[in-house]
Amino acid sequence: MNLMDERTEKMRQLEERVRGCGDCGLCAGRTKAVPGDGSYSAEIVFIGEGPGRDEDLQGKPFVGAAGKFLTEMLADIGLKREDVYITNVVKCRPPNNRDPLPEEAEACFKYLDEQLKIIRPKLIVTLGRHSMARFLPGLRISEVHGQAKRVSGIFSEKQVIFPLYHPAAALYNGSLRGTLLADMRKLPLLLKKIGESN
Repeated sequence: MNLMDERTEKMRQLEERVRGCGDCGLCAGRTKAVPGDGSYSAEIVFIGEGPGRDEDLQGKPFVGAAGKFLTEMLADIGLKREDVYITNVVKCRPPNNRDPLPEEAEACFKYLDEQLKIIRPKLIVTLGRHSMARFLPGLRISEVHGQAKRVSGIFSEKQVIFPLYHPAAALYNGSLRGTLLADMRKLPLLLKKIGESN
């Protein structure tokens, strides 16, 4: 079995486990669990906080208004959704789109960690403060958005984390739209630099 087949097999098994998960209370209210979507050999993984209403209905991440903006931002730097992998910290929708509780996130971290170990991306882009806190605890997104940070990570000694505001933030605060686009436009050069340093 080649590496791609092996990754695909591991991810499909993981997705099945996510769909059948009952490890926290969020499973009780879900229509569909939302494991993730995209390329299993992606150089970039985007991590949001949790599925919303549209995602819960479709079983795919970032398909609502915030997802449309994420797709636009990807297109702006010459990427399609199929080129990257998109997932969330929690895989089931929190009621009324509230923030995930610490114990809910904790119950789901094993899935996120496993996804990252299988894909081994060059770059992890966190979308919003909840996913950022998994890798950069104690920092404020307003102070570190758009800045690459190296951390000793889940699958490598020098994982690169790139925090962005959540695309939904730009829907509520139009002034963040330009900030998000400007930060996103740093990704191609950053990927190139990571490639040269490895």
